[in-house]
Amino acid sequence: MPKVTVDGQEIEVPHGATVLQACELAGKEIPRFCYHERLSIAGNCRMCLVEVKPGPPKPQASCALPAADGQEIRTDSDMVRTAREGVMEFLLINHPLDCPICDQGGECDLQDQAIAYGRGASRYEENKRAVTEKYMGPLVKTIMTRCIHCTRCVRFSEEVAGVDEIGALYRGEDMQITTYLEHAAKHELSANVIDLCPVGALTSRPYAYEARPWELSKTLSIDVSDAMGANIRVDSRGGAVLRVLPRINDDVNEEWISDKARYQVDGLALRRLDKVWLRKKGRLQQASWDEAFTAIAKAKAGSSVAAVAGDLVDCETMFAAKALLAALGSDLLESRQTGMSYPTDSLALVNFNSTFAGIEEADAILIVGSHVRWEAPLLNARLRKAVKRGAKVFIVGPHWETTFPAEFLGEDAGVLHKLPGHVGEVMSKAERPAVIVGGGGLVAGALHPALALAQAWNAGFNVLHFSAARMGALMLGFAQKGGIADMVNAKPKLLLSLGADEVDYSAFGDALKVYIGHHGDKGAHAADVILPASAYTEKPGTYVNTEGRVQLADKAVFAPGDAREDWTILRALADALGVNVGFDSFTELRAAMAAAVPALGREGLADYGPLPKADAKAKAAGAIVYPIKDFYLTNPIARASHTMQRCSAELLHGEDFAEAAE
Repeated sequence: MPKVTVDGQEIEVPHGATVLQACELAGKEIPRFCYHERLSIAGNCRMCLVEVKPGPPKPQASCALPAADGQEIRTDSDMVRTAREGVMEFLLINHPLDCPICDQGGECDLQDQAIAYGRGASRYEENKRAVTEKYMGPLVKTIMTRCIHCTRCVRFSEEVAGVDEIGALYRGEDMQITTYLEHAAKHELSANVIDLCPVGALTSRPYAYEARPWELSKTLSIDVSDAMGANIRVDSRGGAVLRVLPRINDDVNEEWISDKARYQVDGLALRRLDKVWLRKKGRLQQASWDEAFTAIAKAKAGSSVAAVAGDLVDCETMFAAKALLAALGSDLLESRQTGMSYPTDSLALVNFNSTFAGIEEADAILIVGSHVRWEAPLLNARLRKAVKRGAKVFIVGPHWETTFPAEFLGEDAGVLHKLPGHVGEVMSKAERPAVIVGGGGLVAGALHPALALAQAWNAGFNVLHFSAARMGALMLGFAQKGGIADMVNAKPKLLLSLGADEVDYSAFGDALKVYIGHHGDKGAHAADVILPASAYTEKPGTYVNTEGRVQLADKAVFAPGDAREDWTILRALADALGVNVGFDSFTELRAAMAAAVPALGREGLADYGPLPKADAKAKAAGAIVYPIKDFYLTNPIARASHTMQRCSAELLHGEDFAEAAE
């Protein structure tokens, strides 16, 4: 390992490290605008200048200079300070003086570094350059006169998202960053460029002029828009969630989140259930909690009870519901709302066993029945990394627009029993092959046939869920052998719906349907009793992502109106039904859950044991249908969101929206 000296301190650095990375290892702060750890090196902002000996007697860009044995690096010499002041002065030549009205104010790299490394005065007296604004869609607001041409947005779109929609036109002072023909950026990770932009050129359109960062309360949470379990930060003011930003977690989401995770939150304030409702004479009418509990108690008397969990529910809510049903003598629990009935005896069989970070190392991948871009956009970015490293990708299912080279083998799941010869050859010869089965593959019966192939190839076997609550529900036993059909056949007289909006409630006939949820969506329309509950930002909770990673979320704001945290509703309902569930506080509930399922009491990857042997008799058949029809409208929060509705209309369905003059 090379040894370098940074400001008199000798350190060893890894082979291939840059001078900038060496300085950071030595604890020195190096200013930068274009350099980013997860993007290729551009070396075009020149802010990271340092003095290096041996070498020419001039400052050098540390981000693009390899660290070599024997180098003496100075980060604080007069030459370096003068050079950085000069670079900053040039960057500010054309930058507009609109910090007071810029949404980047208070968290702007240019502001911070101008104070730390700038001259403190300007010598420029010429007219500033101005650039016309560019339209980048309903999510990204542009004021391109502020752009300093760091090209982070260009490199992110090309390298991480895999969609070449942002680029540069012209040269020199005339250079402009824009989307292709100034159309909207149409991919699921487009708004990450807002976080990457070091100035106020790209800001959040829905969040424009809403708040300053110092006004916001910041809460650590977990995204529930898909099963990836992305780590997020919820920024709120008063009782309103104003924005969601990603948190760095290299094992899960790196530092990206999907556009839906970021922007569905305006739906938290719309279509909310904040009163108790009771159906009387065919119409829902406002009622009290006592009236609702009395109606439920009457329906329950001497009858069976069932509970179905929705896609956004936390583990504590499901455990509380399970404890209530157990006290009532029932085990009719289900979470697979749309009727899937795959076996759950072994959780390793339905887990993403390769892990998200591990899938990057795969050199041959077979995807069965998954539109990965819509079901897990962040996993799609990981697959791009694998392809960059030489992985071959084969897909069984209807065609979708991939962001990496892939071969589609057919739409029928039966293809698994007669794969083309070259596919078997590539997969069997690969050193680290992997198989991924999505929701469409599970419905088509591809679970065991795909497992048989994975075991024949000695490949990593993975199931990709698309519901944030799914793995937690399976760990808690929210699954019937025959799926929701078993619950229908049991003909319960009381059905508890825990935010389940995709269920066909007509199949439950005369059962009293009690909806415990937060939005007036499909489930609430079918309900006989509505008990208003908390959304994911309004309660603490435990979530398990599709790779079996247990993660905790905190409460950011209070629920509106009469809405309560779900577990408190179930606890009060237990009293109304005259049974004991064994807990009186959230702490007791979480302790009881950890005692019943120890893996839920520890953060990190759960151990589900070895994979079972594949069932050789199982046959996959039928055309694969992907479970997600509209990426932006997959859950009740997103469906209530004006931003998501506009994204769906404009980006997926081609509707035009007139832009107001600014």
